[in-house]
Amino acid sequence: MYTIFKYKKTLYILAVTVLIVLLPVDLQSFGFFAHRKINRMAVFTLPPEMLPFYRKHIEYLTERSIDPDRRAHAVAGEAPRHYIDIDHYGENPFDIVPRKWEDAVEKFTEDTLQEYGVVPWHIEVMMRRLTYAFMDKDVDRILYNSAHLGHYIADACTPLHTTLYYDGRTPEQRGIHALWESRLPELFADDYSYFVGSAEYIESPPDRAWELVKISHHKVDTIFEIYDHLYETMPPDMIYAHEMRGQSFVRPYSRTFSEAFHEKMNGMVERQMQLSVKSVGDFWFTAWVNGGQPDLLELLDEKISEAHRKKIEEQQKEWESVQESLDREGFE
Repeated sequence: MYTIFKYKKTLYILAVTVLIVLLPVDLQSFGFFAHRKINRMAVFTLPPEMLPFYRKHIEYLTERSIDPDRRAHAVAGEAPRHYIDIDHYGENPFDIVPRKWEDAVEKFTEDTLQEYGVVPWHIEVMMRRLTYAFMDKDVDRILYNSAHLGHYIADACTPLHTTLYYDGRTPEQRGIHALWESRLPELFADDYSYFVGSAEYIESPPDRAWELVKISHHKVDTIFEIYDHLYETMPPDMIYAHEMRGQSFVRPYSRTFSEAFHEKMNGMVERQMQLSVKSVGDFWFTAWVNGGQPDLLELLDEKISEAHRKKIEEQQKEWESVQESLDREGFE
């Protein structure tokens, strides 16, 4: 009986997959929801000295949070900044990989680090840029670097951004990446609690970045185990849905399967989004403190420059004109 069930499931998925391949799919905007939500909610963790400025520009911080993903599809060298395949480095990778960039390069070479991802080190780079922007009281750079730093921090809080098997260990798990970080937040994140407390100073931002990766990576096995259990026990016609998105036919995971997966993880996605919100606020606050605690109330009347707006428009046109994605297949 079990063998027949698996055989029918295989035929069903094969048929659906063939149909999907034959039809165009546009998922350009899929997966952006969580990043927008995280940056937006992080604003409300900030102290009174920062909140009015960030709240004034909350729409910028929300929308520009997805620029790094757009850039990853179009600009060579961007994609590795969004992940680290920490399991490439062995069974105890957090004891093996040096946290200082120079030491890691000496041990593994820069090419190897770039191949398997550099997100914790890039968070450190973005943190320095934001700190200098505060020192210079440069509105454009404060907002730009805040929005982008928030994106990379959220990526470090995403478990499947920390493993070689980012889109599954087996063919049956293909699509799990978008399911965890896109489908589930789109369905459930509006019901999450984002009362995460006030932003706090981080004594060592590099260590905090690595801590986020470690917390996330320890959840990878659980995600795969829960997925496999549901995949093997649910009827095939309950796993996937068939939907029209614009002009295209797509095959997302069904609401039934998504709800079961979400429930079995017992709040994992909500906790990771809460961790992201709190961490983004902490990093923004720390950069402000390290940047001399400039009076942001003095910058309230300053607008984003026309030169900066024009640069953003030009970048978006450039990214949209790219025909072939340079990002990892299946990555969000």
